[in-house]
Amino acid sequence: MFFNLPTLLTWARIAAIPLIVAVFYWPGLSVALQNALATGLFIVFALTDWADGYLARRLRQTSAFGAFLDPVADKFLVCACMLVLVHLGRADVFAGLIIIGREIAISALREWMAQIGAVRSVAVHMVGKAKTATQMVAIPFLLYDGVLWGVDTRWWGTLLLWLAVVLTIWSMVYYLRRAIPEIRARTR
Repeated sequence: MFFNLPTLLTWARIAAIPLIVAVFYWPGLSVALQNALATGLFIVFALTDWADGYLARRLRQTSAFGAFLDPVADKFLVCACMLVLVHLGRADVFAGLIIIGREIAISALREWMAQIGAVRSVAVHMVGKAKTATQMVAIPFLLYDGVLWGVDTRWWGTLLLWLAVVLTIWSMVYYLRRAIPEIRARTR
């Protein structure tokens, strides 16, 4: 279904991207306010990832379109925030390239595997979920970029981002290793 509550929450995650980016370019906002607004928006919209899946199952409103759009929305949100963080000097460009490159590569791999009828070999795995969870904690820490309740969010965000990079590489290797036998078998 194109417009049910779970799918609308997913669309909201995509719509949030220009809002989060615009906060950093809005004239007259202090850096502290920009950081707090962007962090709050990111957290609210990142939580829609959990909410849309929960509601889709609970309301029995799962759909092929929703299953397609949900990971796309996650990738757009993460990639846009990574670009902002790199631009602001809060994330290393190599971390951004690795994370964004992996998202593109694995999305393409999944599309190709779907075309050859082997999508199950690259189904979501726990290491991919751990990567996503780590990113979703690192990004708001880096967006906030200050001390919050005695916690240096940039230090912890940077540490978590590099952990996410390690998980990103690990998950990409995992998915490629699962896909290669299928690719070889179907391209002979």
